[in-house]
Amino acid sequence: MKEIASGITAAAGFTTGAVHCGIRNNPLKKELALIVSDVPCNAAAVYTTNKVKAAPLHLNKEKLANGIAQAITVNSGNANACAPNDLLNAAKQAKAAAEKLGLKEEDVLVASTGVIGVELPIEKIEAGTKEIVLGIDSQDSAKAIMTTDTRVKEAAVEFELGGKLVHLGGIAKGSGMIHPNMGTMLCFITTDAAVSSAMLDQALKANAKKTFNRVSVDGDTSTNDMCIVLANGLAGNAEVKAEGEDYETFKAALFHVMETLAIEIAKDGEGASRLITVTVSSASSEAQAETIAKSVACSTLLKAAMFGKDANWGRVLCAMGYSDAEFNPDTVDVAFASKAGEVQVCHNGKGVPFSEEKALEILSEDEVKILIELNEGKESVTCWGCDLTYEYVKINGDYRT
Repeated sequence: MKEIASGITAAAGFTTGAVHCGIRNNPLKKELALIVSDVPCNAAAVYTTNKVKAAPLHLNKEKLANGIAQAITVNSGNANACAPNDLLNAAKQAKAAAEKLGLKEEDVLVASTGVIGVELPIEKIEAGTKEIVLGIDSQDSAKAIMTTDTRVKEAAVEFELGGKLVHLGGIAKGSGMIHPNMGTMLCFITTDAAVSSAMLDQALKANAKKTFNRVSVDGDTSTNDMCIVLANGLAGNAEVKAEGEDYETFKAALFHVMETLAIEIAKDGEGASRLITVTVSSASSEAQAETIAKSVACSTLLKAAMFGKDANWGRVLCAMGYSDAEFNPDTVDVAFASKAGEVQVCHNGKGVPFSEEKALEILSEDEVKILIELNEGKESVTCWGCDLTYEYVKINGDYRT
């Protein structure tokens, strides 16, 4: 598997384009995009677990009952959630894209992100859709789906599958309202591999549990989160229809792209100044390690300590203790690490002498690791988060206005 410099158009037969259509006041900000395959695709998706779901999610669940799609229309600036005509407008958005592309409406999926409870300006979207020019610039759509994001998030790989060179790439947006519970963001992934809808669904769900569902920025799970995968088969490999070597190869490539995008989301948490990686090792089970790692990554007090570059390891043990996971506090070791080095702060559940100056140096880096050893088994899990800064409050204090 080789990383390549591209995103949503890395795979053969996919194009994208975006325009500013007036959802936002900034004329330089594109906020409406199309992602299109030359041919129909096998497709799968995962969605937020929030009980309040935006209209596009309900619409896509209906459309993907047959596991087929060919295009995605996506807008930022308006979530099309909890609005008076949300379902009607989601359908109109799909229709506008279908007419633009000459496709069947049922083969066009819809995604939205932005402010909740505001009527979607569908007339602007219908007019803007007509103006989109398709090409292979993957960042066209990657930029259009951004809200409070500060950077483009894309990744792509090429690898061999059944003797054929295939490609898989994706884009994502996510900065705030990020918390484990699928999907924690919008993500669109395309591949020219031939993979059945059932196998796409299986691989996507398995990987989501270990990537996007292990990211937390602020503890809020959005109404609009989804991840969609489209596979058009143009690479010419024999279709992957069952588990086996080819399935595992594809699943690994999909995991790599999803993990890369998940980490980028954590890095770009609203107002964040550093990425926090929490790894729980020597656990008795994966479930135990995941529960503890998530609890630590989600701890508001710990996130604040990381912003302050304070080696307050007691907050690590505190978050572990209220995680509902069973473990022995008397065998826990904790260390902080970064490219500046590593310092152990706790051994067998008790504090140990350490250099505060060295700890400050380690915690001043923009990527910090919290390493937890349970000393109970052989399982290990990593989750990702970020620090909590003054800027997060500023961003969300006037997000709507």
